Amino acid sequence: MPTSVVLVGFGPVGVRFAEELLPAVEQGRIDLTVVGAESEDPYNRIMIAEYAAGEIAHENLQIADPAELASRGVRVLTGRSATRIHAEDREVELDGGGRIAYDRLVLATGAEANVPTLDGLEQADPAAPGLDVALTDGVCALRSLADAERVKRVVDAGGRVAVLGAGVLGLELALLLADAGAVPQLAHFGPIPMPRQLDRGSARVLVDQLGRAGVTVVPHTRAEAIVTHEVAGRRTFRALVSGDGKRIEADLLVLSCGVRPRTALAEDAGLRTGRGVLVDNRLRSWSDPQIHAIGDVAHVADPAAHLHDREVPGGASGLVGPGWRQAEWLARSMIAELDDRAENDYAEDVPGVVLMKASQVDLVAAGAIPADPFAPVPHGETAPEVAMWADPQHGTYVAMATTDGVLDGFVSVGMPRTAAELSVLYQRRGELPSDRSLLLRLDAVGEQAAPAGGRDQTVCMCNAVTAGAIEDAAREHECTTVEDVGRCTRAGTGCGGCRARIAEMLADMQEQPA
Repeated sequence: MPTSVVLVGFGPVGVRFAEELLPAVEQGRIDLTVVGAESEDPYNRIMIAEYAAGEIAHENLQIADPAELASRGVRVLTGRSATRIHAEDREVELDGGGRIAYDRLVLATGAEANVPTLDGLEQADPAAPGLDVALTDGVCALRSLADAERVKRVVDAGGRVAVLGAGVLGLELALLLADAGAVPQLAHFGPIPMPRQLDRGSARVLVDQLGRAGVTVVPHTRAEAIVTHEVAGRRTFRALVSGDGKRIEADLLVLSCGVRPRTALAEDAGLRTGRGVLVDNRLRSWSDPQIHAIGDVAHVADPAAHLHDREVPGGASGLVGPGWRQAEWLARSMIAELDDRAENDYAEDVPGVVLMKASQVDLVAAGAIPADPFAPVPHGETAPEVAMWADPQHGTYVAMATTDGVLDGFVSVGMPRTAAELSVLYQRRGELPSDRSLLLRLDAVGEQAAPAGGRDQTVCMCNAVTAGAIEDAAREHECTTVEDVGRCTRAGTGCGGCRARIAEMLADMQEQPA
């Protein structure tokens, strides 16, 4: 009898898991059923902002063809939601009735948008479990294709868009909107954007760069309410109002206030959750070893160390790369069990590099930078090792924090090659040169400089694809476009932040003599 696996969630992480199980499905060793709440074909949710801004076509969002998966033996149910887990019977109940039996249940339900409490903002119950809530007309969180279509209509009309929240996604969206001809205003609470990644110096340079790119930044915005007016008989957003009386008028409000894991299904089944479904180093639920979680809904932690903790440290990374690696590991592990083998335990990724994917601004950050490296140090404590360079007039800034010469964290604005070298050193725990200014000179070289780290440099962080793998694909498989490289190596098919770099590499190779 084949092992019955039910996958709940058909986003990028769920699709990757299904693809990795296909060989065993085609061999008749695994019976795989996929339950997806959305009726559309699976799409790359990470790049819907690019679609809304007109940078990519709709067909480039699709990441899987349900008909092809079905032809290879996968049972695909789209537009259906799992409403309850009957763990004692090992069955999943679906909306509209019916149950599906499983030997293994895999939750890849992802995350949903945090919707702030604002006077005047209405939240409807979701149409079906697993879908985002409906909001007042003119307000969205840009989490679905329907949201992207709303944003696209405003962009095409050159309209005004208020973006609430200045994390990396909010900043990327505002820059995309400005580049597409819309009029964005970026409102955020506190004095600086991206407060978890930036210090005051880098934030100052970044805000200047945003202004030059056409983004108006409105700091210290404690959003409290929205103002609406009637359009075609429906209440529609008109303005965002803050606690100090600021009023930001726009044709659309996009909420970029973070996400939280979709754990309702797991919690209803009695599974223990933290910042997601708590799973061990085999990606098994702490509460039921027949149930797994991957992606944004998975909180990997050691139950032996934290079983009795009220607050379990860690949580999902919020990045697609780690989710894909979880999906690949879990599929390998299930196939290994069929062969009476044991896959090595899953190991969490080291917290990675944050890279803003925007053509107008080069921003890269990793680790932690002291908020004020010049602050007095208490007696007996060691002063932080920080090297800094700033040229606000020309939009460049870099700060590096080290311990015994090894990079603990950095932030770089407007210095792409320095940032590339620092990224390599951070990931390898490499030691910086004693003269830090040597790194600054990297951005003085010509535009066709070789990438830091050579062929071993990771170009696509989502899929862990190196420069060498991309070069080999171009030469051996005649890949001439970014899409060709993506089909061959998967590079550029995640967040899209590496697509420009891949295009540069292909152009360089085409210019080289045969």
